Amino acid sequence: FIILLHLIIRLFMKQTDTGTHSLRYFRLGVSEPGHGIPEFLSVGYVDSHPITTYDSFSRLKEPRAPWMAEHLAPDHWERYTQLLRGWQQTFKVELERLQRHYNHSGFHTYQRMIGCELLEDGSTTGFLQYAYDGQDFLIFDKDTLSWTAVDNVAHITKRAWEANWHELQYQKNWLEEECIAWLKRFLEYGKDTLQRTEPPLVKVSRKETFPGITTLVCRAYGFYPPEISMIWMKNGEEMIQEMDYGGVLPSGDGTYQTWVSVELDSESSDLYSCHVEHCDVQMVLQVPQGSETTLLVIKAVSGSIVLAMVLAGVGFLAWRRKPQEKNEVIYLPAPDQ
Repeated sequence: FIILLHLIIRLFMKQTDTGTHSLRYFRLGVSEPGHGIPEFLSVGYVDSHPITTYDSFSRLKEPRAPWMAEHLAPDHWERYTQLLRGWQQTFKVELERLQRHYNHSGFHTYQRMIGCELLEDGSTTGFLQYAYDGQDFLIFDKDTLSWTAVDNVAHITKRAWEANWHELQYQKNWLEEECIAWLKRFLEYGKDTLQRTEPPLVKVSRKETFPGITTLVCRAYGFYPPEISMIWMKNGEEMIQEMDYGGVLPSGDGTYQTWVSVELDSESSDLYSCHVEHCDVQMVLQVPQGSETTLLVIKAVSGSIVLAMVLAGVGFLAWRRKPQEKNEVIYLPAPDQ
């Protein structure tokens, strides 16, 4: 079940800019359920937070955030439970049809993603697309009321769906009006969770992984929202091709964690630094030849730039906003690797 949730996210979810909020619904059907894998699964997200789930085991749409359960009445869940039971049957029929057209047997997947974004400048976007076996199948263009098909099998569905003009117009209206209205409502329900900012704790470690080869790992912990940028630089130049990235993963406490690493010659005299950007916080961790790591934290505050520098052996900087709009530097112990 958890594997399927991660599959959905990896296939469709993209990073959004700070200040942008999104509402997305993912539906997944599989041709050979069993061993803990449901035949049908539906998950709703506001930003990166799961808010609703439905699967073919429970056959119930249920809240996955306390503020959803608190604000939506029982008849909401009952109504959408019936809707998703219908979608479960539709997905089964459509997946069987696709397997016949492709002459496929065995394990295959059929997915749908629909949603909208409220951008920082107040503008909106909407999107609806389908995938078969993890590959794009059909993509809706709400401006032209048409579907983009990726192959001959998809063209069969495209012709059938485009013949129903009322359904095309309904999808456009849902993406542009109803989806945005729901998103704004959910953002208000969960504002204490969804619209907070928690800056990352950042740590650099180094160890000799092979004779003559040292690996530098830059880790970020405890941050929210999950959108973050982390890069290694050598002598002031980005090392895009040489870096390995870890995924942005939930920490289990409502925050996120990730890492980026790079390998170097143990005898190298080059200067390496890890650059982290999260919301209005920028961090630069410099790695000199010795064992010490220097952390530079830069944060824009009321039009000014506040700078602080400490040794990693002392602690890491976190900024906390006081009620009187001043900043307090708090020294925190380095998290365990």
